[in-house]
Amino acid sequence: IGKENNFAHFAAIGGPPQDMKYRGEPTQLIIGDRNRIREYVTINRATEEGEATVIGNDNLLMAYSHVGHNCTLGNEIVIANSVAIAGHVQIESMAIISGVLGIHQFVHIGSMSMVGGMSRISRDVPPYMMVEGNPAKVRSLNLVGLKRRGFSIEEIRQLKQAFRLLYLQNLPIQEAIAQLAQLTDNRHVQHLQKFIEFSLADNRRGLIGGK
Repeated sequence: IGKENNFAHFAAIGGPPQDMKYRGEPTQLIIGDRNRIREYVTINRATEEGEATVIGNDNLLMAYSHVGHNCTLGNEIVIANSVAIAGHVQIESMAIISGVLGIHQFVHIGSMSMVGGMSRISRDVPPYMMVEGNPAKVRSLNLVGLKRRGFSIEEIRQLKQAFRLLYLQNLPIQEAIAQLAQLTDNRHVQHLQKFIEFSLADNRRGLIGGK
């Protein structure tokens, strides 16, 4: 555990994983700095020997949220009340996860995305997008979040172009990715492209669809 973390009453931190495969191996939970862990939050260690559940810096985990074994959380993430995160989930920095929802194991949630409350997240959530529903779908760009994070007008315009290519033009996904690669050298668009390519790889959960 790093520096200046705040743990509220009855948080259960570093307990054994809720995994039938676990046989008491020595595993880890690693927590960075300045995290706020509220009441009744549970964060489990990893399953296999030498593995770790990892929480970055400056995150807020609200009451009754659960982070399962082998999860990796970046920095400045907000996880609202009663969010259940299964094992092996990766959440990139600055994502916002609204309350009372479940995230399936092995799901990947992109940076600066926002997930609406009471959604069912069973596939990967692309960065910079707003996702909501049961089943969940990509609804729009997270424009408010991008502006709050200081994105320029041009950066937002290019991400809007990327959104149209992916979700509004009814293109086959591989064609949309190819056009995305030619769109710009904007690092955020490049990150979105790489995220989608990784999500579509074999043995992945796959990508949440559009509206």
